[in-house]
Amino acid sequence: MTKIVGYRREDAGAPPSAFADYGSTGLRAPTEPLVRIPPTLTETTGPAGCWDRLTGPAAADLTTQHAGMPQGQRIIVAGRVLDEDGRPVPDTVMEIWQANAAGRYIHARDQWDAPQDPNFTGAGRVVTDADGGYRFVTVRPGAYPWGNHRNAWRPAHIHLSLLGPAFATRLVTQLYFPDDPLIEIDPIANAVPMPYRQRMVCRLDMDVTTPNWALGYRFDVVLKGRDQTPFEDDHHDD
Repeated sequence: MTKIVGYRREDAGAPPSAFADYGSTGLRAPTEPLVRIPPTLTETTGPAGCWDRLTGPAAADLTTQHAGMPQGQRIIVAGRVLDEDGRPVPDTVMEIWQANAAGRYIHARDQWDAPQDPNFTGAGRVVTDADGGYRFVTVRPGAYPWGNHRNAWRPAHIHLSLLGPAFATRLVTQLYFPDDPLIEIDPIANAVPMPYRQRMVCRLDMDVTTPNWALGYRFDVVLKGRDQTPFEDDHHDD
């Protein structure tokens, strides 16, 4: 007999709004209980199916956006967006942004002593296909310091934003790389308890890898349910 497991609205792996080791959450997390506002038609409907027309052509290759090639190791990141039953979710806008190979963003507030790369902006966008698939070509980002505590360094990561049938459906998460020792001591990553934290770590995939050109990493995103990818409650800048 098949055991039917009920859907849990709040996944235990979801990061809290306030996490003591992640200092700035104490300044911006809600201090009062949240009030759920039922979504209306305005929040649940939108331009699904015509994202390409609204956002323009895909920006799937972050290494060919400028006159020259960016510095760093070229990689491929690919995967699928899935629902709680493992079914593909097509027509999902996926945007990514990341630091360059030296661990520096193209941002006026990022002023730490690392080189900028004139051939790397660090932003891309695609729309998932009928199988829920996506694929980016980029460079592996570097680690960088941040001011949370003494000698604090963020592990290499890529930010992912997903936008479904309406603008109010935006979800944000972070992708980490396997065997990065900084993950174990990073307060942002550790706001998600184990084993859920592993859902934010991509895996090396030789089927995604292009021989003699770029290593490939697979990262599937599950939108909800018991296998849900942990998402940020708020859209953090770090």
